[in-house]
Amino acid sequence: MLYSIIMKFKLKSTYQPAGSQPQAIEELVCGINNGLDRQTLLGVTGSGKTFTIANVIAQIQKPTLVIAHNKTLAAQLCNEFREFFPDSAVEYFVSYYDYYQPESYLPSSDTYIEKEAQINQEIDRLRHAATQAILTRSDTIIVSSVSAIYNLGSPQEYLNQVLHFSLGDKLDRRGVMEKLITMQFERTNSDLTRGHFRMRGQVFEIIPAQEEKIYRLEVGQNISLIEIVDPLTRKVIREVKDIWLFPAKHYVATAEETKKAFTQIYQDLEERLAYFKEQGKVLEYERLKRKTRYDLEMIKNIGYCNGIENYSRYFDGRQVGEAPFTLFDYFVHASKDFLTVIDESHVTVPQIRGMFNGDKARKDNLIEHGFRLPSAYDNRPLKFNEFEKKIKQTIFVSATPADYEKEHSQQVVEQIIRPTGLVDPEVIIKPIMGGKTSTNGRTQIEDVIVNIEKRIKINERTLVTTLTKKMAEDLSDYLKDRKIKVEYLHSDIKTLERIQIINDLRSGKIDVIVGVNLLREGLDMPEVSLVAILDADKEGFLRSETSLIQTIGRAARNINGQVILYADVITNSIKKAIRETNRRRKVQLAYNLKHGITPKTIEKNIRNILEEFGISVKKGRQAGKTKRNKQLLQLDLAGDSRPIAEIIKEKEQLMREAVHDLQFELAAILRDELHELKKLK
Repeated sequence: MLYSIIMKFKLKSTYQPAGSQPQAIEELVCGINNGLDRQTLLGVTGSGKTFTIANVIAQIQKPTLVIAHNKTLAAQLCNEFREFFPDSAVEYFVSYYDYYQPESYLPSSDTYIEKEAQINQEIDRLRHAATQAILTRSDTIIVSSVSAIYNLGSPQEYLNQVLHFSLGDKLDRRGVMEKLITMQFERTNSDLTRGHFRMRGQVFEIIPAQEEKIYRLEVGQNISLIEIVDPLTRKVIREVKDIWLFPAKHYVATAEETKKAFTQIYQDLEERLAYFKEQGKVLEYERLKRKTRYDLEMIKNIGYCNGIENYSRYFDGRQVGEAPFTLFDYFVHASKDFLTVIDESHVTVPQIRGMFNGDKARKDNLIEHGFRLPSAYDNRPLKFNEFEKKIKQTIFVSATPADYEKEHSQQVVEQIIRPTGLVDPEVIIKPIMGGKTSTNGRTQIEDVIVNIEKRIKINERTLVTTLTKKMAEDLSDYLKDRKIKVEYLHSDIKTLERIQIINDLRSGKIDVIVGVNLLREGLDMPEVSLVAILDADKEGFLRSETSLIQTIGRAARNINGQVILYADVITNSIKKAIRETNRRRKVQLAYNLKHGITPKTIEKNIRNILEEFGISVKKGRQAGKTKRNKQLLQLDLAGDSRPIAEIIKEKEQLMREAVHDLQFELAAILRDELHELKKLK
């Protein structure tokens, strides 16, 4: 079934490569055709690196995996590639946990923390759409976070479980139901949702894992009709001749494999219990015995258990220490000749490098103290050397490539000239404190407000970067009191809401975003003409040379681009960042002069990325609602003399109870109160 039809990438764009793009495309394509394993595209912000990569893909015609370091950037890149390749399969693959607390044990306080996860069903659907596209189409681009290096399940078993229905086929009802249950589908007699099916008389209906559409089959002796139906309106979208159904989950196994897995698990359990007995570890012995047997009973009776991925090695048939199956294996299974693109590689590569050690450190405590069998070690992300072997031909993309990319690339391609003629923004240094040291007597906050108001008057946007999340929140509240439309953006904001906030800035619903380091990488907002970097002289990760260059680049997509660094001391990082910015400006200005180019602001359609993926989201942080919740919380605390930590613990318990009782409005109020309490703490 793999690649039953060889489909070609067809690039669609209203503009042609310009500036440094033609040369960069030619050099990268030549490098791939000459067999270079590693290349780096050093492209300044706003130079159209994504368009360059799109042209490379169109010329080499290889399935492509693009890895980004966060979900927001991945969503943006996916949207851009969908615009360039509207007829191809361009899919989004990120972690489907909105909230994830991994299982862990803290020996110092004898605290066991059970795994908690809230799965986002929409993102889970997109993950299935991604793996199915890889296995069935040659014109596939998957844009992924570092979720690409995590355990996913065997692609061969995933394919082995596929069901195919065609008009005229005989249908063994009982056999089909048993097969669907093996594929992790669930039978229901009520409303259908993803991964469920039902049978009513002559009608068989199912919603597959990768889309929100009902597949309806009318069955007599044979299948007489196959329709695709809208689940809400119940209107028939179209009739089809056949359908392919993939498993509802990525972890699937046959009855025979399950039997083998159970035999091996019991054998390993007995060996581990014998070890604990020999060591005199009675508590660990009883703990492991009870937990493992409970898990196996759950798998036997309902097909899964909490933490089933810790037994994945047995079901996958892998040896101890063998690398897990990941998204890369789906590419290899379909076509060994694929391209990997690592976006913002100076951040993404170190992130990938650190994943394994963090996971292992957590598993050490769980296994040593009898919470898991040693097989839990093999439910893991790839080690970095395993990752390097998997990626094949690779292009690193960054405005500030790190030493790793430079040392491992056989070719570094520079892309400094922007097609729009825009030059890197003017950089101004102003003091943090007001008074005599300042030309206008204003502090950095006072000066930021003045400059924000100037940009609002000409309908342009502003980004302000702070050093801490609390400062971002406090400054956001302060600006709201000044009647400025602002939102803060940091790691506590959920994936879908982050995307919505960026869209709101671009469309003018808000004028300012205040954030920490999330504003550095790849946020494509040409409406932003001012970037203000507070406390720029606080040397460290957030104010390093690389970070400053990346942040400065956020203003490079607008002709009025300007960056203000608030600093009382000119650090080495500031010197180097300004020196590199000025070097690029010199090259860009000389090119514009030679070719008679008048710079113009980048124009890019404001499209709702969430709607592109068929996802809707309601923003949970509205100014009026937040203010009211704060006032109610203050009244609540006035009569409560307990420590804040104790109140937080009680509120968390009440929130969990509200969710369990399906009282979601009460749970939302408690969640907002918890957010404010944690700020007080």
